Amino acid sequence: MLYYLFSYLNKNYSIPGAGVFQYLTFRMAMAVIVSLLITTVYGRRLIDYLRFKQVGETVRNLGLEGQMQKSGTPTMGGIIILLGILVPTLLFAQLDNIYIIMMLVTTVWLGGIGFLDDYIKVFKKNKEGLAGKFKITGQVGLALFIGYTMYFNSNITMRQEVKLPVKYDVPVGFHMRGDKQVYTQDIKSTKTTMPFYKNNEFDYGKVLKFIGPGYEHYALMVFMFFTIIIITFISNGANLTDGIDGLATGTSAIIGLTLAILAYVSGNIIISDYLSIMYIPNSGELVIFAGAFVGACVGFLWYNAYPAQVFMGDTGSLAIGGIIAVFAIVIRKELLIPVLCGVFVVENMSVIIQVGWFKWTKKRFGEGRRVFLMAPLHHHYQKKGFHESKIVTRFYIICIMLAIITVITLKLR
Repeated sequence: MLYYLFSYLNKNYSIPGAGVFQYLTFRMAMAVIVSLLITTVYGRRLIDYLRFKQVGETVRNLGLEGQMQKSGTPTMGGIIILLGILVPTLLFAQLDNIYIIMMLVTTVWLGGIGFLDDYIKVFKKNKEGLAGKFKITGQVGLALFIGYTMYFNSNITMRQEVKLPVKYDVPVGFHMRGDKQVYTQDIKSTKTTMPFYKNNEFDYGKVLKFIGPGYEHYALMVFMFFTIIIITFISNGANLTDGIDGLATGTSAIIGLTLAILAYVSGNIIISDYLSIMYIPNSGELVIFAGAFVGACVGFLWYNAYPAQVFMGDTGSLAIGGIIAVFAIVIRKELLIPVLCGVFVVENMSVIIQVGWFKWTKKRFGEGRRVFLMAPLHHHYQKKGFHESKIVTRFYIICIMLAIITVITLKLR
């Protein structure tokens, strides 16, 4: 909103300084600052309100050290994160940008599902919350919306180098890359970025190439399949990671910062050309959203770090996982997720392995056996006697290392 206001003032009245809102870096910085103010200043008030309304966490006794002391701690604090994301984005981003629209829909969509789950747990006194099938349905529904929009919306394109004569009926651009002439077109494509690979563009449309002529007609189905898997997996992974004070929030902030860098270079024609990575027109606006996301996570961490004064609940964890997944998809870096979101992936896999092995051994031997002392993985380390703060610190270090590796892959050509 402020972007449009100051753009109007600059255009019609030439007010000194009003043109600064045209710069992505300025608006991103403002988004971070406003997000931090909302989550830290108003976060305190919301925590007090939740405590007044006795919106407390009901903790099951799993035999973990210090676990029962958390009983009664205010939950549904994810509302703070949602406000810290939505308000700065609405203030500083271009709201007609299709990428911003998709991220706002993702935030509200999954935040609403998480809120409903927390509401059932807290106010309806149902410890199971929203049934898992309804959560999955909501996540799949979002994935279908994102996939359909990415595939059909005319404003979503990628810039591809082409050779004359061209086969797409769209304008041809031209520039020099060193002493080489380069022709480009902004086209619809199902290509994405393949990490650790020299020619790193991977086309979903070619997954079914083995079926012969006409495989291109199934590109949407393949893209939808990957979109559904990524969004549901990472959203649930963030949910599982939110089991220790500050773990999901801190790792999400690190991941969000990395995604902000990837969005900036992907949306900058000069830098993307220099790094020889996919240029995505108009995607640079996502930097503002990423700034608000990082600010919200860091601000919430002020109250969520050990010992936590508030829990985000599913309101926050489902939303931040979905935001990370969708953000990676729209900047076509989703295949980097196994590296970038390594903590979420490991937490998710630990549960899958634990449950799968228990069921198989019970069927095979008549007695269920476990791989870990407890799943998700962070509870395994708690059972082994590690203090929460040490576990979180080690996961942070791992997440930072994975983020650095992810950024380095931009230059692996």
